[in-house]
Amino acid sequence: MSHVGVPRGTARKRRSVALLATGVLTIPVLAGCTSDGENPTSVAVPQDIAPASRDRVADGSTLNWAIDAVPSTLNAFQADADGATTRITGALLPSLFPMDAKGEPRLNPDYLESAKVIEREPKQVVLYKLNQQAVWSDGREIGAPDFVAQWRALSGKDSAFWTARNAGYERIEKIERGKDDLQVRVTFSKPYADWRSLFSPLYPKEVTGSPGTFNDGARTTLRNTAGPFRLRSVNKPRGTVVLDRNPRWWGDEARLDSLVFRAVEPGKRTDALTEGTVDVADIDPATANSIALAARYRGGNGGPPAHGPGAGITPAAALRSWALAHGSDEEAAETAQAAREETREAVAVYAAEQKALSGFAVRKSLEPSYTQLALNGESGPLSDDRVRRAIARTLDRQELADAVLKPLGLPAKPPGSHLALAGQPGYKDGSGALGEQDTKEAQALLADAGWTPGGALRSTRDTKAGSEAEKKEEGEKPAAGEKAADEDKDEKAEKAGKKDEKAEDTEKDDKASREEGEYTVGDDKPGSRSSGGSGVTAQDKQPGGAAGAYAPAGTAAPAPAAVKSRLGKDGKPLSLRFVLPSGPGSQSLRTVGEKIVVMLDSIGISTQVTKVADDSYFKDHIASGDYDLALYSWPATAYPATDGRPIFAKPEPATDGSLLVAQNYTRVGSDHIDQLFDRAVAELDADASRDLLKQADARIWAAAGSIPLYQRPQLVAVDKKLANIGAFGFAAPRYQDIGFTARQAAGPPANGKK
Repeated sequence: MSHVGVPRGTARKRRSVALLATGVLTIPVLAGCTSDGENPTSVAVPQDIAPASRDRVADGSTLNWAIDAVPSTLNAFQADADGATTRITGALLPSLFPMDAKGEPRLNPDYLESAKVIEREPKQVVLYKLNQQAVWSDGREIGAPDFVAQWRALSGKDSAFWTARNAGYERIEKIERGKDDLQVRVTFSKPYADWRSLFSPLYPKEVTGSPGTFNDGARTTLRNTAGPFRLRSVNKPRGTVVLDRNPRWWGDEARLDSLVFRAVEPGKRTDALTEGTVDVADIDPATANSIALAARYRGGNGGPPAHGPGAGITPAAALRSWALAHGSDEEAAETAQAAREETREAVAVYAAEQKALSGFAVRKSLEPSYTQLALNGESGPLSDDRVRRAIARTLDRQELADAVLKPLGLPAKPPGSHLALAGQPGYKDGSGALGEQDTKEAQALLADAGWTPGGALRSTRDTKAGSEAEKKEEGEKPAAGEKAADEDKDEKAEKAGKKDEKAEDTEKDDKASREEGEYTVGDDKPGSRSSGGSGVTAQDKQPGGAAGAYAPAGTAAPAPAAVKSRLGKDGKPLSLRFVLPSGPGSQSLRTVGEKIVVMLDSIGISTQVTKVADDSYFKDHIASGDYDLALYSWPATAYPATDGRPIFAKPEPATDGSLLVAQNYTRVGSDHIDQLFDRAVAELDADASRDLLKQADARIWAAAGSIPLYQRPQLVAVDKKLANIGAFGFAAPRYQDIGFTARQAAGPPANGKK
């Protein structure tokens, strides 16, 4: 996997991540959830972390953990924070309510004795009772001053603080000391159901107390921390972030001496694993397959390959013996042997790689995120909800999920909710509000919207063939192949003679454009033209055709059947721009995209496929709205009322005429959906809040701006001797429990030297 995630943006940073989806390997298929309502027995795919009790984990050693890059900031509340920021600060700072394996927030006893709503009227009041031993690394107690400083920095009232989110903090009216220094009393001006989402991570007041320290002071260092580890160094040139045990940590002592986060590009992780520079890495299917092959090569248990007759003979020596045995002279045999030396070296390198990779296991699960088809409803055909719903009902979501997950042995149940995943308590399949896959219903919706087969062909009603009125129609050029009445006959004959040559050139251009990353599907079938007509009929190609079989000059030839089946309206084809990432880690997205193209083509919708670089895909296309169709992922959250609203909120017009979309990159929303989110986030009864969210989800399905397709796979390469680390699923890592089951110096030391 190329990364853990990209923040959802201005509302809440952690959880807000749009992801490029990739595939993984296998785990046993588990029961999913039904589509006819909430299923309390529905379960998520479990963690795969090689769990072990702490007494089985050795004390000491260094763990090297691959990340995409050294983060540009260690302040998780800034806009450029990323997945590496989240992973690193998780080992350094307090998280009051981390998510558990079911995707629910759970009180963290390392920091809190209790936290609960003690008053609802006239205002909501939450009382936090802190762990008496909880201190910052400088020895100062964690207390109310830290809560106050973070609230003021994130409330949105002071623009000097460069914050990426303030959701929830703007509802706080005041924060006070309770009966003693270990109590923090938070009073809200408006009810807030997701109050547990606040103060995680909690920064010391030295970071959040002033704009200067908040904006710049926490970008490359954290002098004061309060986790099982403390920050030793950040070295961007070397690409490392090094953590050591925190000597002031009051909880279970970290089993590792040090934890090194090492920047390794996704495409170089196989080499990093082989060379022993990392012990843990998110990986792609190719690397996972290499590890699986290594396990078979080493006999499945890390031992050498099986031995047998001739097992010690090298390929080069075997070739030389064969040549001599079959009458070849010595010189020829020597030449053959020399020609195989490179093969022998390659075999040796491969064997060394297999030996190294055989020391790793692939931990597999499903990420707490789903991949969706996004339909940009800002303008064009997709601004009509009937067209969006028609596309949604054309999709066979089960086929798409099967394509990514079923070959890997992973559960292939398409998600039924935009706001929760199977296994979470608020999950309910709301896809019935849109309806199941139904091609006939999709075609009816398109017809109702005015898109009909052959509608892209220019109407010639009320005009004569070749008339001046037709040719001078405002803003319209003659269709490809149309001849003006006064066109020179010799020129017409020359054009007819060159038709085959042009067709061949067109085919070459189409092939080239596909290779370059852009091509149109739907108008490139043999015998079809995107213009809707051909200037030369089949009879024109056949000498000796029947007399009188030629159309009068200026008459457009009948359109091929393929063109007639294209949907159009008012002379314009229904063609959509489908933007996909082109990087090596995005193959699964492209596979799904190709299947979607075929599904849309089957009902006459053309797609212009554009492949762009991964690093510009989201920023330059998704966020900016430069697409009609696109694929990307949203992570699950324990706080859908807070985190879901900016993703599905109705865009608002800005003063300059543009749209303020927050994270709603589909530009599809409604006032009713916004109202349901607002009611849910203010409802302190958990069941009532979830009911409101289920209603919101049903309306999101009906709006058909976002169509969830499958839950994203998760694949992690882990040293076989490591415990309590791997594919975590919903749950946050418990860093103090991670370690090796046998004492050793794993990987290179923190300075990068062996």
